Amino acid sequence: MRWMGLDYGDKTIGVAISDELGWTAQGLEVIHRRKPGEDFDRLTAIVSQYGVTEIIVGLPKNMNNTIGPRGEIAIAFSEELKQKTNVPVHLWDERLTTVAATRALLEGDVSRKKRKAVIDKMAAQLILQGYMEANMKR
Repeated sequence: MRWMGLDYGDKTIGVAISDELGWTAQGLEVIHRRKPGEDFDRLTAIVSQYGVTEIIVGLPKNMNNTIGPRGEIAIAFSEELKQKTNVPVHLWDERLTTVAATRALLEGDVSRKKRKAVIDKMAAQLILQGYMEANMKR
């Protein structure tokens, strides 16, 4: 069982992958979205390369637990991803994951330039780790 976590954004998609036992999440890469469809090609390749059995997409909710325009975009993305990969896709509340990732990088004294390069990957890692911890008893 291997899970992939995604932090979906307009310009980038942060990607994280679980270990084979589904205990820990590691940041894998950041996909820079340039041409329509290329991001799905890359994600499909990762699913194949790592034998991903489930995908978790961060769902940006408002602080009052409602789903706004960004959430609707993430839902549409996850539906298309499910069709293109033939892998189950789950949505996971991603509120404050980017804030937590930024805080961790600041505490680690990571420069602004380096933070920008890894923030989405780290947010994907936090999304995936949160999902795995909540579902450990599966």
